[in-house]
Amino acid sequence: MLNVALLGAGRIGQVHARSIRANPDSRLVAVSDLVTDAARQLAAQHGAEPRAVADILADSAIDAVLIATSTDTHSDLIERATAAGKAVLCEKPVDLSLERALQCQVNVARSNRPVMIGFNRRFDPNFVALQTAFDAGEIGKAELLSITSFDPAPPPVSYIRGSGGLFRDMMIHDFDIACWIMGGAPSKVTAAGSSLVDAEIGAAGDVDTAAVTLTWTDGRIAVIKNSRRAGYGYDQRIELLGSQGLLSAKNVLTDTVEKITSAGTLSAKPVYFFLERYMRAYEAEWTAFVEAVKHEAPVPVSLRDGIAALACAEAATRSAQSGATVAITSAMLSPSALV
Repeated sequence: MLNVALLGAGRIGQVHARSIRANPDSRLVAVSDLVTDAARQLAAQHGAEPRAVADILADSAIDAVLIATSTDTHSDLIERATAAGKAVLCEKPVDLSLERALQCQVNVARSNRPVMIGFNRRFDPNFVALQTAFDAGEIGKAELLSITSFDPAPPPVSYIRGSGGLFRDMMIHDFDIACWIMGGAPSKVTAAGSSLVDAEIGAAGDVDTAAVTLTWTDGRIAVIKNSRRAGYGYDQRIELLGSQGLLSAKNVLTDTVEKITSAGTLSAKPVYFFLERYMRAYEAEWTAFVEAVKHEAPVPVSLRDGIAALACAEAATRSAQSGATVAITSAMLSPSALV
């Protein structure tokens, strides 16, 4: 049985708490949050104890920590937890700063403890089926990847200000999916972004509508589209064109009923938000982490994977600001100490 502490009792922490409790091989024993009432309430819901981070890390009976705190704390907590001998699953991204994330990689390597980054979409059953079919050679060589990711409504501007921007906060999921499907990071990134949904987002220095083109050294291309607003629901699609065919993963709808009359065809809208769309993925992600720790196997989404996605996000941010294509170099992907 894996004894687990949860750091962060906000919305995503609550999602993870349910996954921890649902797994027969893990037990949530402690919850920590800067908002002590939030930690106390979430701990009470799951039979755990509210505790300070320092107490959790000092407790040898706690095997793993799940980090669901604000992004600016991720690298520090990863380092502290691994130095204390804990296995770690940390929500994306690794850090707001690529340089800081690379230093975290150096420091974590000394501990020899597993660190998994929480890119839950890799565990969505639909995306897994697409990747499995591609790996089996069913459409030949990948040539053009298209990823659509639209939220139903933008988050509060107060969240935007500390998020690191759309490319680090929202599109980073899609960068990870692109690297996962294509087998590694691209060689260059070209991005465009605008504030079309909410003028306050633009005033806060961010964009809410963006398109990015990723290019690999062999010429393969991925196009990613993001918007903070899609009034019809949570739009999440992948399309992969290969040399011998096409694979596509479509939206998950609220129901499968389709009405066909002389007036036309009508079907349900996509589910409204990520909780409905990806709850199974969060559960599968946690199960994969538990299995890796239990069997001392490599985690399926590594710190290096998190750094590759963050490098794409940083390159996209720079490209959108400058209007120029930005190369992803080896220095952006690996610190010299680990090369």
